[in-house]
Amino acid sequence: MHDIAVFTGTAHPALAAEICEHLAVPLQPARVNRFANDCLEVQLQANCRERDVYLVQPLVAPVQEHLVELLLMADAARGASAARITVVMPHFAYARSDKKDAPRISIGGRLVADLLVTAGANRVLTMALHSPQVHGFFAVPVDHLHALRELAEHFRGYDLSRATVVSPDLGYAKSASAFARLLDVPVAAGAKQRFSDDRVEITSVIGEVADRDVIVLDDEIAKGSTILELLARLREQGARSIRVACTHGLFAAGALDRLAAQPDVTEIVCTNTVPVPHESVTDKLTVLSVAPVLAEAVRRIHNGESVSALFDAP
Repeated sequence: MHDIAVFTGTAHPALAAEICEHLAVPLQPARVNRFANDCLEVQLQANCRERDVYLVQPLVAPVQEHLVELLLMADAARGASAARITVVMPHFAYARSDKKDAPRISIGGRLVADLLVTAGANRVLTMALHSPQVHGFFAVPVDHLHALRELAEHFRGYDLSRATVVSPDLGYAKSASAFARLLDVPVAAGAKQRFSDDRVEITSVIGEVADRDVIVLDDEIAKGSTILELLARLREQGARSIRVACTHGLFAAGALDRLAAQPDVTEIVCTNTVPVPHESVTDKLTVLSVAPVLAEAVRRIHNGESVSALFDAP
């Protein structure tokens, strides 16, 4: 893979290094400077001319800083005559801004997609978009992976004879059903209504959870408001044990501590699409790596092979 060049910004260099390790290629150096007027400058410190360039950068806090870094990296690669620029964005934070649900509101997901393409992105590799329609915001090819197989492989190590997968809402029920099929267990879903970013109400759980070992599955956990509300309903309906799983473990504003403090939550599982702050790590937390599947996707893109087997619904 001598024609490949992988760079990363400051968002998640550990994931980029792990992807490169699986590809058996070096992680190329990049420099991010900040001028006195607070503007950023990015320099890619390896040759890009006529190379297949991959820029690894999830959009995590501070999101705006990391977004501008990514835009500048893409612009730098384009200016350096890269043959193709693929943005490897394991977490697309602006995917939540996907519709006009209030007057005069911005649709950030579409705008950021346009910015990435304008900056030079020829292709996007991402994982577990919050809304499937965000895929269509991009004017370039998008490979949309999921982590359901990695999560399922982990949970197969447990006794699943009385397990039920529970989606926090009906919107994620399709993915939860696919996950439940991988484990050969039933699925249930919460009836959720969202009033604000951190205020939700789950009135009931549709499906059988009484005396069941519940696996709560969501695409991401930010403040954890939805999960905590769901836990209350699961207790009321007599769940026997509870494990919580997600792809993107953002764990903002002390969410991981709040979830770990719940006595009936025996485990919290996420992937490393985003970095988990070391100060937040708890014994209940298990972090699974998605570097192998991202590296395989990069390899297939580079070699012109089909990527569909990696992101097709199981």
